Amino acid sequence: MRPLLCCLGLAVLLGPCLACPSPCSCSTKKNGRLLAECAYKDLQEVPEGLSSNVTILTLSANRIGWLGQASFAEVPEVQSLWLGYNQIGVVEPGAFALLLHLKNLDLSHNKIVDFPWQDLLNLSGLQILKMNNNRLAGLPRDAFHSLKDLRSLWLNDNELTTLAEGTFDNLPSLSQLQIFNNPFNCSCKVFWLKKWTENTSVSVTKGGSTLCVAPSRMKGRAVTDIPDHHCVAPSVQLTYLSNLDNTVMYNGLTLTLHCSVAGSPPPEIRWKIQTSSRRVEINGPNVARDGNVKQSQEHFLVFKNGTMAIPNFSKQDEGIYTCLAVNDVGTRDVSVNVALAGSENPAEDLLRDDPHAGHLGGRSCYKGDELDPSGTGEKLVIVYHMPRQSKSRAGGAVPQVQLGTLLLALGIALCC
Repeated sequence: MRPLLCCLGLAVLLGPCLACPSPCSCSTKKNGRLLAECAYKDLQEVPEGLSSNVTILTLSANRIGWLGQASFAEVPEVQSLWLGYNQIGVVEPGAFALLLHLKNLDLSHNKIVDFPWQDLLNLSGLQILKMNNNRLAGLPRDAFHSLKDLRSLWLNDNELTTLAEGTFDNLPSLSQLQIFNNPFNCSCKVFWLKKWTENTSVSVTKGGSTLCVAPSRMKGRAVTDIPDHHCVAPSVQLTYLSNLDNTVMYNGLTLTLHCSVAGSPPPEIRWKIQTSSRRVEINGPNVARDGNVKQSQEHFLVFKNGTMAIPNFSKQDEGIYTCLAVNDVGTRDVSVNVALAGSENPAEDLLRDDPHAGHLGGRSCYKGDELDPSGTGEKLVIVYHMPRQSKSRAGGAVPQVQLGTLLLALGIALCC
């Protein structure tokens, strides 16, 4: 009787551990891991009744078309999950998010167009990720940033036309990458990929088969063949222009900044303005050829040639003015911190504070790759003439400003 009771007790203990759906076969490996073998069973969904102790789950070569949020709720300890050669077209957010022990994930040869990339955030132990032979047309730049242990990444045979710069950054364990047989558009948006493959220690499998389908001049050529001279990072130069000497301004002065850019492809010019009371972003010209302002920021007039004019510039407009040059290779910016000051004798007052300052009507400089480390830009002080007689007027109002002297101090024009 005692041996029988022992056997029954053992069966009770092991029964839940060896729970196995009828289509599958389950066994314990020599290393103690529990394997659930459910491949080639013509399954249309993930079977129910799997043991919570399953660490290897094979579901390859079935007809599964959908993965729900709770599809793997029964197997939280799974370490290897093989789902290749199914018909998976929909993956709900959360389907993999709680599989914290997952090391190997195979989703290859399916029909996945959209994937819940946020599910990967918790899978820091993932080592192999196979997503090849799907229908992925894009992926976010930070899709893999949490995968510090990832060694092998398969993205080949998808519909990727471009990849964001930095996609493969922060992957210290990566040793193998497959991205061939994707219809890459070899504009300068993927120029970074050429440079990355030239300098990385990662083995890029079939790198010569990572071909371009566009533009026409690059069709059939490898991504690594993109000519360097076709893709040049932007440079930007910011100049203060003044032709206001000896001019009477009844309603205040007009500040004019000119942004000159260079690069290939030709950079777009954008402006950012930060004053004490507001922040403004202007992405492109807002003044049409006929002089009409396209957007609501009528106070900041931006022209196609890179010039910005601020009529009736006042103390409220003081702040940081930033010009950005943006193209497919990168972004460069340069800032100037504009302040307005009044004086009866601006030349003497300015020279007393800065003996190197001078009387200038417009200047520029070129600083190459060096950016202002403070992030606030060089200081531009516009000192204008306040006639003596205006101080005696009641209320201190100054109805007329004589711009007899315009001085720029502490960095007259900037560029990078």
